[in-house]
Amino acid sequence: MHKWKKKRMQWECENCEYRTTLKSGTVMEHSKLSFQYWFIAMHFLTSTTKSFSAKEIQKQLGHNRYEPIWRMLHKIRSVMGIRDESYTLTGEVEIDEGFFETVSINRNPEEKLKRGRGSQKQTTVFVSAESVEVTDPEISKKYVKKKRLGFVKMNVITSLKKKEIASMVKNTIEKNSNLTSDGSNSYNDLTQDYNLNSQVIPKSEISRVLPWVHTTISNAKRLLLDVHHRIDDDFLQNYLNEFCYKLNRRYFNGLFDRLLSVAASTRWDYLGETCG
Repeated sequence: MHKWKKKRMQWECENCEYRTTLKSGTVMEHSKLSFQYWFIAMHFLTSTTKSFSAKEIQKQLGHNRYEPIWRMLHKIRSVMGIRDESYTLTGEVEIDEGFFETVSINRNPEEKLKRGRGSQKQTTVFVSAESVEVTDPEISKKYVKKKRLGFVKMNVITSLKKKEIASMVKNTIEKNSNLTSDGSNSYNDLTQDYNLNSQVIPKSEISRVLPWVHTTISNAKRLLLDVHHRIDDDFLQNYLNEFCYKLNRRYFNGLFDRLLSVAASTRWDYLGETCG
């Protein structure tokens, strides 16, 4: 049996006197920030397709310290990623990789930087997007692209080696799905479990063959550049979590309620080191 300690706003076990707060078992556990701060931050992140920097949220809340607000936002973004992990892509899926400019605190400042693909200033992201061809001529008139975007996933990877790509695809896309790629050798190991359409695509044909995966990458890059001055490579995944979470629910109502429900059912310690 438990009894409510009104002054402390906690439940207390009548046998062992162990106390449980209202934040216990949620993403807010161990946080000294008020519920009001958490709710306002979730409202800001879900009220627009754009995003907010921690500095802007700090200003809106009128809080003195930056770090607690920064940590709070990354915990919320981690929760968004955890929710999307429960879904897998299926059917017609476009796959490709994107390279996002990031900052690494572990990089030797005297190290000579590479150019282009593989640069130390870039982080590799594997992108997969459900892309169903529109066959109805009436519906097709409404879309510039001849394919309709479904669910999207963006995952930071350490390399483009075949084993890592195959492992990532296995975790995000259901077997026997139809994959379309740009002919990269990194996808050669996927032919066993998937129907792979891999071909070298001329630049003039990219927008036709892979219309949504490249649009998604471009939009994500633009959003991050518009909002954040710099992004550390360790936390890029959290920013991508937010982008994909809102993109995948672009037609949903009550996004704040959905996020609040996930935040209330996700333990803080489950997030591990993803939020610093």
